[in-house]
Amino acid sequence: MSKLIRDIVCLIFEELQDDEKTLCSCLSVNKTFSEITIPILWKNPWKFLKEGNEKEKSLLNIIISHLSDESKNNLNQNCSLKISYQRPLFNYVNFCKHLNLNVIQSIINNVFDKSEVMIVRDEILNLFINGNTRFTHLYIPYKFDYPLHLISGANHSLSDIEYLSCNTKMYDDILSGLTGICKSIKELELIIKAKYSNHGIVKLIDNQKKLLKFRLLDNYRQYRDESFREALENSLIKHADTIQYFKITKQPTTKILSSFINLRILELYNNNHGSCNCLEDISLPSLQILRVKHVPIKFLINLIENTSGHLVEISIFSYIDNNEINNKKIIQVIYQNSPKLKYLRLMLRSSNILELENLLVSCQNLNGLFIMSITADMFDWNKLFEILTSSSPISLSKFKFYNHSIFNLESLKLFFDNWKGRNPMSLQLNQMIDEVELIEKYKAERIIKEYHNSLCNEEFEWN
Repeated sequence: MSKLIRDIVCLIFEELQDDEKTLCSCLSVNKTFSEITIPILWKNPWKFLKEGNEKEKSLLNIIISHLSDESKNNLNQNCSLKISYQRPLFNYVNFCKHLNLNVIQSIINNVFDKSEVMIVRDEILNLFINGNTRFTHLYIPYKFDYPLHLISGANHSLSDIEYLSCNTKMYDDILSGLTGICKSIKELELIIKAKYSNHGIVKLIDNQKKLLKFRLLDNYRQYRDESFREALENSLIKHADTIQYFKITKQPTTKILSSFINLRILELYNNNHGSCNCLEDISLPSLQILRVKHVPIKFLINLIENTSGHLVEISIFSYIDNNEINNKKIIQVIYQNSPKLKYLRLMLRSSNILELENLLVSCQNLNGLFIMSITADMFDWNKLFEILTSSSPISLSKFKFYNHSIFNLESLKLFFDNWKGRNPMSLQLNQMIDEVELIEKYKAERIIKEYHNSLCNEEFEWN
């Protein structure tokens, strides 16, 4: 196979990196396909695993097969599970770019007895951090107590870390060691653990050259160390020029959002249902994606008005002050300020379905629409379906609908029939439709392209 063809195949397979089934089928085609596919699968071998299934044990066996004979002897002497001395065909470990200690710890706990876990863990960590591998992603579990930075080869293996997921319950010496090694983190996910504040995280953030993305996940309603949160947010403000993605699950302590002049993606999940006055008088002129939960409408109106018309995705899940008047206002402010909008998730009241029609006319780039009925009482789905078929832009063909009550099959049939002549739709409902033949009929007529039954609370994604 010529180098050009091989390079093209590599590019194609990289596009398939999330399609495990297809990649695995390529392994048996020929030697070249296998040599291209294996590094892609082993770049992040943890992502296709499901806890407790046979894949976990199989992956663990492959990893252990890389150990030296000395390490295998150590395990055979101290573990009930006997280790094979057969060597693998490839050095799979050296292809690994994601060191997911959460998954490794979980697999070891599932396979080995409690008294054996630390012995196996130590051998595996020394295997991965070997001076040859260079990781880009590092995931550290809760109460992790192994000094990674002291392993021979750690400076080489961990110095290129671009993504770090960790929590506030991390031992100071480990955090200090990683701070000295990891200076090129671009994406940081920090999980707040109850009653644990770790100011070493602030030093880690201060030490980064170009932080682009940050997630602060805090679901504890009772505990909040204001001094730690303030120090944390102030350290992030120092990176305000570079941060483009920011996710937070509680209202910030400081006016940090006003500093993010280059922010492109904001995810604000107001899990404690506070007032969200952090959004008052905020201007985010570069914002393209806005995802919010439990944020009062009055604050969203102000925010969307100050985004300079660049929003392409808006996802709103909020019952807070979402009455008829505010529901109408948020629809209006969206279509008046978001001409480039491609995807919208919106909680809608029947009284404002006609206002939605104005949005469909104004947002001609709209590609996906996720509508949730707000109340459990009657929602006029017939009227909504009528407007969608008469006023949707040509680009719109992906729909998700969430209804508190059961969808009327006759309403859906009318929607499908009136959709004839348009681009086949992708459809997802939050309820199971028993009429499988009905869906298959409209698939055959190329009115429905794909259909899924599931709860529609995740973000809008179509395979």
